[in-house]
Amino acid sequence: MSKFSMMRAMITGALMVWPGSIAAAERELTAPGPQGALHGTLLTADAPGPTPGSTPAPVIVILPGSGPTDRDGNNPLGVRGAPYAKLATALAARGVTSVRVDKRGLFASKGAVADPNAVTIADYAADARGWAAVARAATGATCVWLLGHSEGGLVALAAGAGTGICGHILVAVPGRPLGSVIRAQLRANPANAPILAQADGALDALEAGKRVDIAVLHPALANLFAPAVQGYLIDLFRHDPAGLAKGLSAPMLIVQGDQDLQIGVADARALAAARPDAVVAIVPGANHVLRQVGTSGDRAANLASYGNADLPVDAGVVDAIAAFVTVKR
Repeated sequence: MSKFSMMRAMITGALMVWPGSIAAAERELTAPGPQGALHGTLLTADAPGPTPGSTPAPVIVILPGSGPTDRDGNNPLGVRGAPYAKLATALAARGVTSVRVDKRGLFASKGAVADPNAVTIADYAADARGWAAVARAATGATCVWLLGHSEGGLVALAAGAGTGICGHILVAVPGRPLGSVIRAQLRANPANAPILAQADGALDALEAGKRVDIAVLHPALANLFAPAVQGYLIDLFRHDPAGLAKGLSAPMLIVQGDQDLQIGVADARALAAARPDAVVAIVPGANHVLRQVGTSGDRAANLASYGNADLPVDAGVVDAIAAFVTVKR
């Protein structure tokens, strides 16, 4: 039995080879952006020779999580080790093709917009649909899967379904509006007790569509509620992931590590309640950045894994995704 539990049922190429004689070619892709191109990486996995009745390799577009997270899953705020790139590599070994992308205004997609903070979930969703079209053209697939990690899952849900999108893979995705998630994250650290009242007041204002004056807030809250990101937060807090999931009928997989310090199993259950036909994989020992940290509940060790570049992506996460996209429907 696998280690996850199921609750219901331009271009230069580089060749890479994994065990099992599955070859994968990696190359740069671009997609149209508002003011310049968006950039991403296509990792094409080809099984060793087609067999009668076989189907083309499934294709996944990986949508990154919140903040300055790049196409490989690294973040200058402390996430290292390229979890998305490692996920793509592990999926390629299972015969799954992927495209991982830089957000508009950031990294190689910097030229797509002048201000990366002047963005909405609808903007990111439009980019996701654009990437789906590019991925289809590059691979010949009839449809592609949208895989969103964390906040990227909200983007995947907002992108909707329809022609060209096979369905949605939600990895460590909140089942609540993001304002509620931030409140819970702040309360998870006892050291935040002195600033909770101010944080709640700021969140209340942003949820009501009002900006806040950070000059009257504790300095520890200055980055969280920086004026440059308040417009984005106001838009972000308007979206309900469970409500969006309920409005979709395309196949859906919900993957959640039970050692995630940012998004919990309760979030996965909320999404599953909205979509009772979804497949849910709860992965023991996996944390928010898709690393295996055991089930001891050691918060310090869990957080330390974010910056450990040597850790692989959890095998249970890979198993769940590969099994879901390769099953015949």
